[in-house]
Parts: sequence; C-alpha cells; structure tokens
Amino acid sequence: MAIGDRFEEVLAAARLGERGAFETIYRDLAPLVLGYLRSNRARDPEDLTSEVFIAVVRNLGSFTGNEKSFRSWVLTITHRRLIDDFRHQSRRPEDPTLPDDVQARMEPTDETPETEVLDLLATQSVHHILDSLTEDQRAVITLRILGDMPIKEVAAILDKPETAVKSLQHRALATLARHLEGPEESATHQYPPDRPGR
Repeated sequence: MAIGDRFEEVLAAARLGERGAFETIYRDLAPLVLGYLRSNRARDPEDLTSEVFIAVVRNLGSFTGNEKSFRSWVLTITHRRLIDDFRHQSRRPEDPTLPDDVQARMEPTDETPETEVLDLLATQSVHHILDSLTEDQRAVITLRILGDMPIKEVAAILDKPETAVKSLQHRALATLARHLEGPEESATHQYPPDRPGR
C-alpha cells in the first residue's frame, strides 16, 4: 500500500501534528516495519516498531524527499534499531512505549491486507525457512521482498556495496531453493556453502 499523490500533503500535515496524517503514515508503514522486524527475528518486534515510530515522529522535520525516499528512510531507521537491539540485548534501551498523544495518533483502527502477510510471517514454517539464512542474507531478502526495494536502496540501508548485496541475494535464493526442494532434490544440486556474514 502507498499513500500516493497525497503523500506531500500528508507529510506536511504530520509535521504540523495532525492526528489523521500520523495515522495514515502509521497504517501505511507499520505492517512493513513489523514484518521486517519479525522476519529478522527481533526479540520484541512490537516494541521495536514503537521505537521506530517514535524516531520517525521526532525526526520528521529533518526528512526531505518523495514517498519512495520516505519508505527507505523509515526502513533505514528500522534496520538501525534492529542492529542496536541485537547489540544491546542484555540491557533495556529507552522505554519503547509511545507517549499517549503519539500513540493515539498512530493506532490503526482497521485490519489491512498487510496484516495477513504479517500473520504469515509469524508462522513457524516461514521463520524456519528464514532461519536457514545468515542475518545479512535475511536482511537482504526481506528488504527486497517486503520492502520491494531495488538493490541500490538495500545497499544504502545495509551500508554495503551493491556487489555484496547481489552476492547475498544470490546465496540466499540458492539456500531457499535447496530448502524448498527438500533433501532428495537438493542433494542433486551443488551450491557453494554459505559463509557467516555473507
């Protein structure tokens, strides 16, 4: 889902603190953020989603660009929060609960098509498949599929060269193909083994 032609108007209204504008942005991007965090095995994806939107609200005035750039910006914040969470799992960061006024502006009121995707991502089978990937491979695949992002933007978010992202994608797809084929079929294919961090 995208905001479309109304994006600039919605962004301007959100900067002025209008509740409906925040709600529109949240409804559009929360399923993507939550799906990315769940797929990448965040410890508490719902809390991290709240942290991401706190950061979005606080930094909205510094953003410049179109809707596509905005989605990339939000996913960059999401990825950084995920990395921070991995690094600091032994201690609790700032309270991830949204302030009441921000929470009220952002609460979705209806089911969206994306919630069905999130339900699928929450299932054991999908996580089992994604667990066959390295952290970097999982990040690339989820940004490419969930975020529908080109290689160039994925590289910028992950702070990696495009060639590295292409390699990660190739290896991830090969691993997923082996996993989906099952042990009998995959035994006939010879893929180079994945290396940690690739």
